[in-house]
Amino acid sequence: MPLHLIGLNHHTAPLAIRERVAIAAEAVSSALTTLRQSGAADEAAILSTCNRTELYVSGDSADAVLHWWMQHAGMSLDEARPYLYHHADQDAVRQALRVAAGLDSMVLGEPQILGQMKDAARTAEQVGALGSNLHRLFQHAFAVAKEIRSTTGIGESVVSMAAASVRLAERIFDDLSEQSVLFVGAGDMVELCATHFAASKPKRMVVANRTIERANDLAHQIHGEAMRLTQVSDVLHQFDIVLSCTASSLPIIGLGMVERAVKARRHRPMFMVDLAVPRDIEAEVAELDDVFLYTVDDLASVVQSGVASRQAAVSDAESIIAGRLGEFLDWHARRAHVPVIQAFRDSATQLRAQELELARKRLNRGESAELVLEQMATRLTNKFLHGPLSAINKAESADREQLQAAMRQFMAGWDVSE
Repeated sequence: MPLHLIGLNHHTAPLAIRERVAIAAEAVSSALTTLRQSGAADEAAILSTCNRTELYVSGDSADAVLHWWMQHAGMSLDEARPYLYHHADQDAVRQALRVAAGLDSMVLGEPQILGQMKDAARTAEQVGALGSNLHRLFQHAFAVAKEIRSTTGIGESVVSMAAASVRLAERIFDDLSEQSVLFVGAGDMVELCATHFAASKPKRMVVANRTIERANDLAHQIHGEAMRLTQVSDVLHQFDIVLSCTASSLPIIGLGMVERAVKARRHRPMFMVDLAVPRDIEAEVAELDDVFLYTVDDLASVVQSGVASRQAAVSDAESIIAGRLGEFLDWHARRAHVPVIQAFRDSATQLRAQELELARKRLNRGESAELVLEQMATRLTNKFLHGPLSAINKAESADREQLQAAMRQFMAGWDVSE
């Protein structure tokens, strides 16, 4: 079954496009279900992060998958086409390995993408969308990523989005220990950022989330406070630093809310980081005086500062991928022969059953057992050989030579010893 990888990422599409086609974490399960119900793919997995949305599928029609995706996103194919890429079979496998290893990330070698890919595979498996092809692909990708991280320097000096956020905040405020920080959301990315900010010992740290229990859990880890998301509007002015990353499909911090906060702060600067895709903070907020708003794309220049020290490891990582790519392709090629092998075995079993049944009937009629066995062996031999010999006799010259070579290989595997 052909493999396809269809997607777009920070290399090919701006944030405004990525957020339109992104599939929220809580919507991935239902999306996979409707995708498979549409008949567009036999197996499927969806990887959707702030920097990429990729559909990994096993099936015959990549076009059907692409049309389903655009319909799900409410976007025309013509509008999206300039930003899309489509990798098939070998190229799809190579891309999957590169993504898992962090070679295709905004932050070269960053480790978060591997966990996100594992989540994508786990979700696909839970809804029954992860068949043998994609299961093997993901497991192979995870093993290759582990090998690359343990044998090369690809993960050294990695500047994560979380660390970049702290670095930018330090450009605005000389001493973070005098600042108050609000984290909106309580997912993995916010937890990572909160951990980085906590190392600077801010004066106050608060986690706001729709589910207060999750907010409490994260607040306890960083020795901060928790509040409900609905309270943010009333207290936003109390915070010097605001970092948001939720799964909301619409902005949760609007222009008016920030305008009121700036006014209440008497125009003291406010540093805001929006790591969500789609965005949590309305883009117009960036136009306000005294507000420094950064999105995931804005962080690119900061996170690239550590790339030079990791470039030397890229060639080693690519070499590992090139070598391990062949292993998966060999397995996948063998999988393609399974239906033929199974059909061949079924036919042989059917012939055996027919001859055994005939032999039993003759034995029950009292015929000589020796004669029955001799004739059964002769009939089975003739039936097994009829197809291959007929194919050789009817084949053209070039094909006949290949068939004869294959026949010699088959005979070399026969065990004629007693």
